[in-house]
Amino acid sequence: MQETDTPASGAAPGVDGAGPARPPAESALILIDQQHCMQALGTEQRNNHDAEALIAALLGVWRQRQWPVVHVRHISRSETSGFRPGQSGAAFQEAFMPLAHEAVFEKNVPDAFTQSALERWLHVRGIRHLMIVGVASENSVENSARSAGNLGFTVWVPEAACYTFAKPDYAGVWHSASEVHAMAMANLDGEYANVVDRAWLLAALEGWQAE
Repeated sequence: MQETDTPASGAAPGVDGAGPARPPAESALILIDQQHCMQALGTEQRNNHDAEALIAALLGVWRQRQWPVVHVRHISRSETSGFRPGQSGAAFQEAFMPLAHEAVFEKNVPDAFTQSALERWLHVRGIRHLMIVGVASENSVENSARSAGNLGFTVWVPEAACYTFAKPDYAGVWHSASEVHAMAMANLDGEYANVVDRAWLLAALEGWQAE
């Protein structure tokens, strides 16, 4: 476990010690890597097959309330990557195309805050609360949420609105997408972010939509 200067309440930096209440108004919704290349990886070995529908529902709430939305996309330096600039895989999926006034940040590593202006953009606008969704759970989602927590933001990660793919561990043993996802969420919860479950997310969406 990473050593942190954990407050006496038991909450880690960036984690709301009162528990996973709904984020306050004007929190930022950060969408991670909703690009065509992720669709090209297929669905047979991934989890949370309705994650995109839940992300779209959250995006609809944020847009209706005119809360800040941030789109993050991966642009690879590798010549063989489908995320190379100009490739169709690097483009946003149609359901998650940014609106003209919504912020877009590009990254070259699995962390939305590294070598980008995202932290400054949030600070300038006085935004201290973030909801992070997207793909992949153990890669860009986990890395971005870790950085956000370490930087002092209060972070929510609704696990049902994130997903990943099956992969082998260091010993070559394959693990299902659900197992990889669960470990990523365990790494984050209570240490860097409030990881909230499907029931929490559905109740929050119902509450927002009813208000």
